[in-house]
Amino acid sequence: MSALSWVSVAVFLAAYALIATEKIHRVAAALGGAAIMLLIHATSAEAAFFSEHAGIDWNVIFLLLGMMIIVGVLKETGVFEYLAIWAAKRARGRPFRLMVLLVLITAIASALLDNVTTVLLIAPVTFLVCERLALRAAPFLIAEAMASNIGGAATLVGDPPNIIIASRGGLTFNDFLVHMAPMIIVLMVVFVGLCWLLFGRTFRYDPERAEAIMALDEREAIADRRLLWQSLAVLALVMAAFVLHPVLHYEPSIVALLGAGVLVAVTKIRTEQAIAEVEWPTLVFFAGLFVMVGALVETGVIGALSKAAVAATAGQPELTTMGLLGISAVLSAIVDNIPYVATMSPIVEQLVQAGGGDGPAQVLWWSLAFGADLGGNATAVGAAANVVVLGIAARNGTPISFWHFTKYGLIVTVVTVVLVAPYLWLRYL
Repeated sequence: MSALSWVSVAVFLAAYALIATEKIHRVAAALGGAAIMLLIHATSAEAAFFSEHAGIDWNVIFLLLGMMIIVGVLKETGVFEYLAIWAAKRARGRPFRLMVLLVLITAIASALLDNVTTVLLIAPVTFLVCERLALRAAPFLIAEAMASNIGGAATLVGDPPNIIIASRGGLTFNDFLVHMAPMIIVLMVVFVGLCWLLFGRTFRYDPERAEAIMALDEREAIADRRLLWQSLAVLALVMAAFVLHPVLHYEPSIVALLGAGVLVAVTKIRTEQAIAEVEWPTLVFFAGLFVMVGALVETGVIGALSKAAVAATAGQPELTTMGLLGISAVLSAIVDNIPYVATMSPIVEQLVQAGGGDGPAQVLWWSLAFGADLGGNATAVGAAANVVVLGIAARNGTPISFWHFTKYGLIVTVVTVVLVAPYLWLRYL
């Protein structure tokens, strides 16, 4: 690698260390790192703002913006209070039952939508129900972020890296259902058990609060029924468009922005109210992170690391598959899994073609998908859903530190990736 490549690595590691140690605010660290990358010409304005593979992923930014506006309008209807009371009553006020219910809802919704949209919708419910039961929201939010990443891995539309893999590998929605979904179901069962080990034993059941919850009528929480039906109609159309992406060919970001625009236009909600819930610091943090990772792509750092790792296992399908799974999990924990997959997928395509293109060679696509999707759980910045959850938590006065999330994420990632390895081996190799 060139001298500029090494300097870029140093800048990225310094910014990452500041984010991890929280010496300064993560937004300041990401923006500072991005500014230095531009200053030393590790990337350019054209690459940072317009490159599909080495710049800001505007699809992610505008998807978040659109869904945040929709969630902001929904919040005015009282529907989140309704769902919070409903969930608490179904769990009969017992904390772990509530966590299981919310985790399963999150995983299923993430398979149909994308995982970022799901956590944007489920987080407000979590805060309200935890307030009712006097529970700490952080364990629930962390578990939901991880469940969204695991559940989203099951389908083509559930996790952004899957869309990239499907496009490069010529894979269909049904391919992901057949090859990814069965193992994801197993991993969710295991994850529920991990939730008990990591969080469940710390919960305390409060009979008085549970009794008070059971006495509530969730229907009374709805503040504006007309606005609710308008919002739900728009949200249903947005969700349908997400699921029909392979047919309609509208990017999720376009769908989200159209939905937000229609909702603000047809309802009595003022624009100021609609954008009040937008997590601007989270959007800016993403922009800075994308520019830094893009600089590593531009200077050839990520490509060199990926090629070197794959070259070390060339000609050995078993070793290549297992190595790709592990490398993808590790690198997706350090950098966002979207730019990682965008960089790695051309290399995997070459390997698949070298192996004949079909049959056993296809396992490399599933190895990449499992590694990138599950590896995103390892750290607070490994996946978009994690960053969004931390931003929402900070906004609601329940900050979750980088290491608070990561100490649980590492355990979940190691367990799930280790379980996937024999699945890939036995089914394909």
